[in-house]
Amino acid sequence: MIISFTRRLLPFLLTIIGAAAWAQSTTYATIGHIVRTDPKLNQLIPADAKIEIIGAGFGHLEGPVWVKDSNCLLVSDTKAQITYKWSPTKGLSKFLENTGYTGQMPYSEEPGSNGMTIDGKGRLVMCEHGDRRVAVLRLDGKWGKQTLADSYQGKRFSSPNDIVAHTNGSLYFTDPPYGLPKKEKDPTREMTVNGVYQMMPNGTVNRLISDMTLPNGLALSADGKTLYVSQSDSLKPLIRVYPVLANGSLGKGKVFFDATSVPKLRDKEVPDGLKADRDGNIWAAGPGGLLIISPAGKLLGRIDTGEVIANCAWGDDGSTLYITSNTFLCRIKTTAKGIIPGKL
Repeated sequence: MIISFTRRLLPFLLTIIGAAAWAQSTTYATIGHIVRTDPKLNQLIPADAKIEIIGAGFGHLEGPVWVKDSNCLLVSDTKAQITYKWSPTKGLSKFLENTGYTGQMPYSEEPGSNGMTIDGKGRLVMCEHGDRRVAVLRLDGKWGKQTLADSYQGKRFSSPNDIVAHTNGSLYFTDPPYGLPKKEKDPTREMTVNGVYQMMPNGTVNRLISDMTLPNGLALSADGKTLYVSQSDSLKPLIRVYPVLANGSLGKGKVFFDATSVPKLRDKEVPDGLKADRDGNIWAAGPGGLLIISPAGKLLGRIDTGEVIANCAWGDDGSTLYITSNTFLCRIKTTAKGIIPGKL
């Protein structure tokens, strides 16, 4: 019922998106529902909270990141190779085109950029599927994109997927094969494992994790001492947690949450992008929508838009959660306080 309603509403939504400006007083259509499995969720999401649709008509939306200096959200359509900007006052507009792949098309199903973050210098760091690299774009008016990392020990990355910036200056990113034309069976694939990497401030790249089947989303705790990694393996869907050591490397990991305990409602629902809030709760895309998990690894509930959710990001004052849900861009007001990356 939810999905059919939004399908009928889509032409109207697209008309709104094309308008010159969206004022803060705009009334948005809503979608989905919130499933509360533990009373503690009421402390994080108000009883009257709504899932608002603030954008629609995308191919596959990913990589949300809030830019504090510009008071806007950036998101990436991995299929269309377009990075969009959304602001509370002006609504949706194109920010960058042809992002993710600079070669000859067609290439793969999702050649565009995926995960994005803002580093300690205020630059936009992007995982680019098609170009198989981590790239950086300055946001201070001195435009220019450059490669930060595209290989490890002489072998090209497959398709960097998600990325987080640590206050120690390191960047952590995952490298599954989803952006390759034939994914793990692609003949151009050079890596023998799907790894998690650290790029140190001096540019050195280290492989930190090599025993996860399909590492995908990443999130850092508020104090930077813990790294969460999702595994988007339909046979072993889980989130692992690692201590971040003083030198930026990782200690021994363990399973934080086993997603086999949550029934899948739609095809392709596996652990994906995730974020932490300041109290240590994890907000993670997975089976059944966006899962809210306590610091102890207990499921508190989920946000169900009616479509597969890929990722989320905190924005505004840190209590608004923006959600990329396949063809929709959504938001929900919470009483939690999230972590927004940016300048140190």
